[in-house]
Amino acid sequence: MLLRLANLSLLLLFPVAWFAPLLHAGLLPIFGLSEISIISGLQSLWETDPALALLVTFLAIFAPYLKTIGLALIQFGYLRRKTLPALEILGKLAMADVFLIALYVVIVKGAGHVTVQTGWGLYLFTACVLASIAISHLTRRR
Repeated sequence: MLLRLANLSLLLLFPVAWFAPLLHAGLLPIFGLSEISIISGLQSLWETDPALALLVTFLAIFAPYLKTIGLALIQFGYLRRKTLPALEILGKLAMADVFLIALYVVIVKGAGHVTVQTGWGLYLFTACVLASIAISHLTRRR
């Protein structure tokens, strides 16, 4: 029952993480910092690089949400447990998005006059992805 509740809570937490500030970025701290969320980042990315935007949209939004829905269907007996390995792959793909964000922070911090600070949304999104992986693992053990 606790695993079901934890998994269902991810259906609410993931959308919060998508709109939460991942990063605060700006040219110099004196000019102020702009908040960047997954959604605002995707909006900008769709304008400049649609192929990369499609990949990031899948990794950040569809993969974790489909995995969470799939796990709920397994937990409530509407989907066979044989699909669990495929769902676990979706969770690992979502973790790739966290890696891409971290890589972005490292690259931008290396550029001279750019200031980047991580926001609480990055930690929330990472926690959601890691919780989803843990819930998947515990569901398989049961």
